[in-house]
Amino acid sequence: MIKKAIRMKLYPDAKAEYQKRHDELWPEMRRMLKEHGVISYSIFLDSESNTLFGYLEIEDEEKWRHVSTTAINQKWWTYMKDLMETNADDSPISFELEQVFEL
Repeated sequence: MIKKAIRMKLYPDAKAEYQKRHDELWPEMRRMLKEHGVISYSIFLDSESNTLFGYLEIEDEEKWRHVSTTAINQKWWTYMKDLMETNADDSPISFELEQVFEL
């Protein structure tokens, strides 16, 4: 199992809608993530800074790399772009975090 963490930025006042959309995650999105080796995926919010922290456990880096090229993932990005900072292709602006400690 490989652990990954990322940081993203939510727009102010977008928390409720962001949570709603994830509570109603499309079945085909959930299925695609599992098919691409995602074992676990959690997202946490620092409400003071509107910073999102994603934590993932994946099976394989190669499978994970292909997630962004799937049609359902690109549709999800477009669906979410009004809630968070994004790149020109609608992908969230994200930064991979370095693990510095584990107990």
